[in-house]
Amino acid sequence: MVTRCGFIKRLNKLFDYKSFNPYIYGEPNHFPMFKSRLTLFLIAIVFSANLASAQSKKSASGDTVKIMPKSEWKGVEGRPYKQHVPIKITVHHEGGKVLTKNDDAKQRLKNIQTWGMGPDRKWADVPYHLLIAPNGTVYEGRNPLTVGETNTEYDPTGHLLICFLGNYSQQKLDEKLLKVLVNLLADQCIKYNISAKEISTHRDHSQQTTCPGEDIYSYFKSGYIVKEVRKMLKRRNFNN
Repeated sequence: MVTRCGFIKRLNKLFDYKSFNPYIYGEPNHFPMFKSRLTLFLIAIVFSANLASAQSKKSASGDTVKIMPKSEWKGVEGRPYKQHVPIKITVHHEGGKVLTKNDDAKQRLKNIQTWGMGPDRKWADVPYHLLIAPNGTVYEGRNPLTVGETNTEYDPTGHLLICFLGNYSQQKLDEKLLKVLVNLLADQCIKYNISAKEISTHRDHSQQTTCPGEDIYSYFKSGYIVKEVRKMLKRRNFNN
C-alpha cells in the first residue's frame, strides 16, 4: 500500500515546501501558476508509480500452495546451524521405500527427522525445507533460512531444498503432484526473488546420486518444469 508517510517523503525529495506557503515562513510566494500545475502533474506521476508498484507486488505475492506447519507431523525444533538466504531451488526425493497416498506420510517425515538428528547423521533437523507427500500435501521442514544437509558431496548453501516423500525411481508423479510442484516452485521463486532458471535437481549438483528419481527427473530433463514455472510466474506478474 502507498502510505501517507511514504508519499510525503517522496514529495519532500522533489520539492522545498517553503515555496508552497508564504505565510508559514513569513515571506511572499511568487511561485508562478504554471509551476503549480507542473507540481500537481509530478505529484500524480509519483502517486501512480507507487500505486502500480503496489498492485504488481500484490498480484505476484501470496502463496498458492498451503504449507502445513511442523506441528502437523509432530516435528521437533531444529538445532542451531549455519544460516543463508536461498538463491536457488533444488528438488530431491527421499529415495527410501515407496510411499503411497494411503501410507502415513506424517510418520515417514517424523522418522526422517529422528534418523537425521540421531547418532547416524547428527544433523540439525530434517534435511529438507519443504516436503511433498504423495497425496499432494506440502509440509514444513527445516527453516528455509537455515542451510539444508545432504548425504552427497555438494554444498547446499543457498539452495532451498524441496523433497518428495517416497521413491520416484519406483513410483510416478500424477497430474496433481505436477501441479503442486509447479505452483510451489513459483511461490518460492516469488518469495525469495529467485529466477526460474535457478531451479534444478539434486543430481544436477552431485555425481553421487540419481535423486530425485527417474520419473521426477524426466520432467526436468525435458524442460517441462521450468517452462511451466515461467508461465506461472508470468501470469502472476513476476519478472526475474
